[in-house]
Amino acid sequence: MEQNETITPPTPPTGASADAVAELDARRRKLLFRARHRGTFETDILIGGFVERNAQTMDGAALDDMEAVLEIPDPDLADWLTGRVPLPEDQATPMLRAMIDEYRRHTAAGQERRG
Repeated sequence: MEQNETITPPTPPTGASADAVAELDARRRKLLFRARHRGTFETDILIGGFVERNAQTMDGAALDDMEAVLEIPDPDLADWLTGRVPLPEDQATPMLRAMIDEYRRHTAAGQERRG
């Protein structure tokens, strides 16, 4: 899996063609559908929610990274996101780290509200 340094770049550069913008939008829609229809309810929520919150800010490289994450089997993703199993260094892309960080922040905030 290729690693990219950023996952949330600014909006498309000025001068980007309408075709390029339309292509990114189509990829974002496909990515969101795939993320919400993983096959297990837990990962549909975990991954689908992350993609829904972040897809509009993803450029082509970030979409490539997210598409690579979607190739990882559900049990592995769920274990890494929830912290049941540590994320292996060979899988620790910026995108996957961002997903894990977001999940843990969300979980910690929920526990503080209940506590």
